[in-house]
Amino acid sequence: MSQIIEAIKKEVGKIVVGQEKMVEGLLAGLLCRGHILLEGVPGLAKTTTVNALARSLGLQFKRVQFTPDLLPSDIIGTEIYDPTNNTFKIKKGPVFTNLLLADEINRAPAKVQSALLEVMQERQVTIGDESFQIDLPFLVMATQNPVEQEGAYELPEAQLDRFMMKVVVGYNTKEEELEIARRVANDTFDTISQVATLEDLEQIRTEAMAVHLDKEIEAYIVELVFATRDPKLFGLEELENYIEYGASPRASIDMYKASRAIAYLKGQDYVSPIEIAYIAKEILRHRIILSYEAEAEGITQDYIIEKVLAAVPIP
Repeated sequence: MSQIIEAIKKEVGKIVVGQEKMVEGLLAGLLCRGHILLEGVPGLAKTTTVNALARSLGLQFKRVQFTPDLLPSDIIGTEIYDPTNNTFKIKKGPVFTNLLLADEINRAPAKVQSALLEVMQERQVTIGDESFQIDLPFLVMATQNPVEQEGAYELPEAQLDRFMMKVVVGYNTKEEELEIARRVANDTFDTISQVATLEDLEQIRTEAMAVHLDKEIEAYIVELVFATRDPKLFGLEELENYIEYGASPRASIDMYKASRAIAYLKGQDYVSPIEIAYIAKEILRHRIILSYEAEAEGITQDYIIEKVLAAVPIP
C-alpha cells in the first residue's frame, strides 16, 4: 500500500510546494482518525493542502469559514419549522461530511468553537432531541492564525485537547517560494485526480495500526507525558513554575497511535524512539497549559517539550 501513499503525496504536490511536515501530519490524522490543527500566518497553503488531500482521496469535503458572527447552528444544523404539516424538520449542517475544514477556527468566539466538541469526540451530533451518527471516516482539520494576530480568539482547552496534533506551519524555503511564484504567475498548477478509495484508506489504516510498538516504547510514551505533569520527578525542577497543567491522558493515547502512523508512512513495521521524538511537539504543544510566569518570561511549550525529551531516558 506504500504506492498509494506516494500517489497521494504526488497529487497533493501538484498544488502544494514543500510543507512535507504538514502533509505528513494530515496523512497521520487520516490513518489514526485524529483531528489536526494547523497553525500559521496567512498564505502558507493550509487551506489548499486540506482541499487537495480531500480531492486526491475522493472524500466528501466541506469548508466552514469561521467568523465572529457565526452561530453554532451554522455548523451542526438546526430544527426548521414546516408550516405545511405543522412539524419541525432537521436541517443538517456542514459537519455531516468526511473531511470538515474549519478555516480560521480562532476567528469565532468560544461558544461557536465549542459546537464541535461533541462531534470531535463522539462522532455524533445532537440537534434538538435527536442524535445523529457521523459516517466514518470523519476528521476535523482546522486552521488558525497565531493568536497575536488581530481579531483572533483563544481556543478553549477542552477543544484543543480533542485535536490529535497541532502542526505549526512555517515558511517555505527560497527555492520553494520561487517555484510557487512561477506556478502562480504562469498558471501551471495541475489538476488533482482521485488516486485512492475509501476501501484503500481503510486497508492502509489497518496496516498502520498493526505496526509493532515495543513495551519499552509504550513506557517511554507514558514517561514523556508524566514528565509534563510532574517535571521534578525527572530532574526538571526549573520547569515547575512554568507549567500550570501538564498533558492530558489523550496525549498518551494520541502519541501511541500517531507514532504507528508516522512509522508506517516512513515504511517501517515498528516504532522507534526517533518517531516519538519526531511527533512529540505536535502531540504535546497544545496540551501543556503555561503559567503566567512562563508567559511573562517568554517560555514556550516547545521549549518545555525539548527539555522533557532531553531529560527522559531513551529506551
